[in-house]
Amino acid sequence: MGYAVLHLDKAKGADSGMSAHIERTIHPKNADSTRTHLNRELIQFPDGVTNRTQAIQHRLDTAGLKRKIGKNQVQAIRILLTGTYEDMMQIEKEGRLNEWCQDNIDWLRKTYGTDNVVSVVLHMDERTPHLHATVVPIVETERKRKKKEEEVKRTYRKKAPTPRLSADDVMSRAKLKSYQNTYAAAMQKYGLQRGIDGSEAQHISTHEYYRSLMLQGKSLQEDVDELLKQREQEEKELAKVKAEKKTEELKNTAAKTANVALKGLNSLLGSNKISKLEKENERLQGEISKRNDQIKKLQSEAERQKEWHAEDIRYTKLQMQKTINEQKRIINKILRWFPIVGEYLRVESECLMHGFSVEQTDKLVHGESLTFRGYLQADKRSPRVWAESVTAHIVKMAKDKLQLTVEQSPIVQWIQQQLERDKREHNIEEMKKTNQQGFHL
Repeated sequence: MGYAVLHLDKAKGADSGMSAHIERTIHPKNADSTRTHLNRELIQFPDGVTNRTQAIQHRLDTAGLKRKIGKNQVQAIRILLTGTYEDMMQIEKEGRLNEWCQDNIDWLRKTYGTDNVVSVVLHMDERTPHLHATVVPIVETERKRKKKEEEVKRTYRKKAPTPRLSADDVMSRAKLKSYQNTYAAAMQKYGLQRGIDGSEAQHISTHEYYRSLMLQGKSLQEDVDELLKQREQEEKELAKVKAEKKTEELKNTAAKTANVALKGLNSLLGSNKISKLEKENERLQGEISKRNDQIKKLQSEAERQKEWHAEDIRYTKLQMQKTINEQKRIINKILRWFPIVGEYLRVESECLMHGFSVEQTDKLVHGESLTFRGYLQADKRSPRVWAESVTAHIVKMAKDKLQLTVEQSPIVQWIQQQLERDKREHNIEEMKKTNQQGFHL
C-alpha cells in the first residue's frame, strides 16, 4: 500500500509566477509537451474570469472583507495532492482517475469551503499524475486576541464574526495534522494511506527529495532563461520598429523638401504610419515590462527553493550527527558492560594489520585454527616474511586477554624469528659467493 501525498504552501500576492507554471503559459523542460493537452482545469471559473490569478482576485473582491489586504499578506494557499507513483499509475490504468479527481475536489470543498477553492488543475504531462489546488484562506472565525486584550473586561456587545483573510488560521499546526488524517481517510479506497503520525521521515527518500528540489530549481531557471530570450526578441522587434519609425520620419522630411504641393498629403500619410508604430512601440514596451515582472518573480521563487534546499541539508546533517552520537553512546555502553567485546575488536584489527584477509580473520575470531600461506608483517612499516602453511590461532589469556599466535608463538615474536633466520641465510649465501670468487682468483 502506497502513501497519499498532501503538501500545503503559502503564496503571497497574486502568485502569477506559479500560475504560469500550473497553466503552462511557460512550458518547463521536465514536462512532456506531447501530453500537455491532457492537463485540465477542474473548477469552473465565474463569469469574466479566465485564469487562476484572476480567480484568486475575484474571490478576494467578492468575499466581503472589511480589512485592507496587506502588501505581503498571504492571499492564496497552494496545495499539491497526489500519491505514490506506482499507485497513481494503477489508478490511471484502472480508469479511476476521474473518480480520484472528484473525491479530491469533494475533500477540498468540505475542508476549506466551496467558495474558497478557486482552482484545481490536473497535470498529466509530468511523471506522476497530480493536482495543483488553489485555496483562498477566507475564514469567519473570530480573530484571536492577545492575552492582555482577553484579560480586559469587555462592557460592549460582541460583534458577529465577519469574513477575513487569514492563512495562519487555515494552516495552524493542529489543522495541518487534521488535514493529513482526513485526506488519508478519503484516499483509503484507492489503496493510499497516511504516513506515520509524528514521524520525521519523508514520503520519499532523501535522495529523491533533494533531486526533486534541484529539478524544481532547474525548471525555474529554465523558465527565467526562456523569458530572457523572449525579452531579447521583443527588444529586437522594438529596435526594428524604432528604425522603421525613423525611416518614415526621414521619408516624410524628404517628401516635404521635394514637393511642397503634396506636403499636406504626405504629412498626413506619414503621421498615420508613425502613430501606428508608436502604438506598436507602446505595446512591446508593455510586453517587456510584463516579462520583467515574471522574471523577477521566478528568480525570487528560485532563491526560495535554494534556501529550502540549504535548510533541508542542514537539518539532515544534524539528524545524521544525532544518529552517529547515539551509536557512539550505545557502543561505549557495550564496551563498559562487556569488555571482552572491545578485546575482540582489538584482535580483529590486529589480524587485518598482520596480513590476514577478512574471511580468515572471521574464522580466527570465532576460535577456529587456520592454516595460512602467504606474507605476514609485524606492522604496516615492517618488512614482510613468507609463511609456508603455518597454523594461526587466537588464544585466550588471563583476564580475558586475547593473543594471536602462529605456530603456538605470539605472532610478532614468530615474525622476528623468521626475519632473523632470513638474515642469517642471506649472510651465508653472501659468504659462499665471496669464497667462490676468491677461489677462482
